[in-house]
Amino acid sequence: MKTRLAVVAAALLLSAPSAQAQQFVNVLTGGTSGVYYPLGVAIAKIFGDKIPNVKTQVQATKASVENLVLIERGSGELAFTLGDSLKAAWEGDAEAGFKAKLGKLRTIAAIYPNYIQLVASADSGIKTLADLKGRSLSVGAPKSGTELNSRAILAAAGMSYKDLGKVEYLPFAESVDLMKNRQLDATLQSAGLGVASLRDLSASSQVTVVAIPKETVDKIGPPFIAVTIPANTYTGQGKDVPTAAVVNYLVTSSAVSDDLAYQMTKSIFESLPELANAHAAGKEIKLETAAGGSPVPLHPGAIRYYKEKGVLK
Repeated sequence: MKTRLAVVAAALLLSAPSAQAQQFVNVLTGGTSGVYYPLGVAIAKIFGDKIPNVKTQVQATKASVENLVLIERGSGELAFTLGDSLKAAWEGDAEAGFKAKLGKLRTIAAIYPNYIQLVASADSGIKTLADLKGRSLSVGAPKSGTELNSRAILAAAGMSYKDLGKVEYLPFAESVDLMKNRQLDATLQSAGLGVASLRDLSASSQVTVVAIPKETVDKIGPPFIAVTIPANTYTGQGKDVPTAAVVNYLVTSSAVSDDLAYQMTKSIFESLPELANAHAAGKEIKLETAAGGSPVPLHPGAIRYYKEKGVLK
C-alpha cells in the first residue's frame, strides 16, 4: 500500500510540472555606475516578487552591443539597449559590432531617453565640440552604445577620432577617475539624466557641460532627437544645455515564452513607482509610449499586455 501511494504521489507531481518549474531570468544591464544597472536591479527584484517561480540575476556588462549579442545567444532573458544599437543589430551592421543580423531580438518596451552628455574639465578650456580637436576624450567602452553615439556626434560635427589628441575607450566610472586625476580632458556618456558618474565628477571637480547644438543633432537624424539638459542637473551647471538623446529599449528573445514576456511586461508597468525610486530616469518610463518606435518587432507576450491596456488595438 505504501509503495502504491508513493507511486501515485510521484505521478501527481510529474503530471503538473508547470506548477513546480522554476524559470530563470538574467537581466543584462551595463556598468555599475550607469543607469541601466540600478534599474536592472530594481526590475530583477520586481520579477522575483511578482512573477511566480522565477529566479532572477542581474549581470553588469559593457551595455548595448554586448547585451544584444548575449540575448541572441540565449545568455539573457531581458536586456537594456540604446535604440541606435538595436537598429544596427537588427540590420546586421558590422561596423557597429554585429557580424550578422540578430534575428531573435524582440522588443518588450521603449523606456526612457538616453541623454548624450559631454562633460569637460573646466581647466581644459573645452566649451564647444570644435574645442575637442587635439584633446583627450573618453568615448565609452569599445563598441558600446555610448561609443557608437560618440562616433555619430563627432561625425555630425565634421570630426572623427583622428582629430582628437587621444581616445580612451572606458566605462563611465573609469573615465571620471581619469578626469579627477587630470589625465583626461573630457568624457562623453550616454545615459539618463543625473547619471551617478557625472554627479560624482561635478561634485568634486569644476566641469563644463558642453553643448551639442540642435543643428548638429539634425544632421544625424532619427533615432537621435534634440533635447535639453536642464540647469542644475549637475553641480555648477547654471544654465540649460542643448544636447542629443536616443531612446532606450528593453528587449528579449523570440525564444522566451509568450507567457514569460507577458509577465515581465506587466510587472514592469505595474511597478513604475519602484523604478522611479531606483533612479530618476525611471520617472520617464511611460506606458503610453512603451509600444512605439522600436526598429525591432514587439514580442507577442508584450503585444498581449499592450492590447489589454488599450495601448495597441
